Amino acid sequence: MVRRRRAAPVFAPVEREAHVAGFHRVAGLDEAGRGPLAGPVVAAAVVLPVGCHIRGLRDSKCLTAAQRDAVYYRIQQQALAYGMGMVSHTQIDQRNILWATQEAMLAAVRQLSDSPDLLLIDGITALPTAFPQRLLIGGDARCASIAAASVLAKVTRDRLMMTYAEAYPAYGFERHKGYPTPEHYARLRTYGPCAIHRRSFRGVVSTAHAAQGEPHA
Repeated sequence: MVRRRRAAPVFAPVEREAHVAGFHRVAGLDEAGRGPLAGPVVAAAVVLPVGCHIRGLRDSKCLTAAQRDAVYYRIQQQALAYGMGMVSHTQIDQRNILWATQEAMLAAVRQLSDSPDLLLIDGITALPTAFPQRLLIGGDARCASIAAASVLAKVTRDRLMMTYAEAYPAYGFERHKGYPTPEHYARLRTYGPCAIHRRSFRGVVSTAHAAQGEPHA
C-alpha cells in the first residue's frame, strides 16, 4: 500500500498583506503551556522573510516530536529574528495564567533584535502594549509566523519539562509535559504536588488532599 504524503498547509498571506500595508517587521506570537498543571508558560515571537517557506512547518499540535525538532532548527536558520519568553510556575501562582501568558509574549518581543512594527497574535486577547497588533483565532494554523512561534515555544517548553522529569521522576513529566492527563492526576493523588506544580490550579488543589504521605518538594 502506497502511503500518501500529507499536503503542505496553505497559510493565509497575512504577513504579505501586512507588508503591502506598510508594516516591514511583522512578528508572529504564540505560547505553549497555558493548560498544564506544572511548569512554566513559554512564548515565542518570530519574524519571517516575506514569502518564506519552511519545509514541514505547520501548527505545532499537528507535528510529532521528531517533526517539531526538525522544523525548530529550520525556523532558527530561516527566520529574520526570533525571541523567547518564559514565566515560571511561581509567577503564575502569584498572579494568574492570563497575566503570565501575556508577560511571556511581551518578553519574547523584547528579545527580538529589532522592534517589530506589527504583532500577529494567536487568540482573542490583545497584549497590553503600544505595538500595533492583529488577533487571529486559530492563527497557528492560518499564519506562517504564528505557526513558527508555536513550534519554537512548544519545543523549548518540552525540553525544559524533560529536564524536570529527571529532577522529579515520580511524575512522568517526560510523557505528559505537565498537562492534565489521567497519568498525571494519578501521580498527583499518590505523591502530592512537587515544587514545580501550579498550586493555584484547580486540578492540583483538588488532588492534593488525596495524596498519600507528605507532598514531595
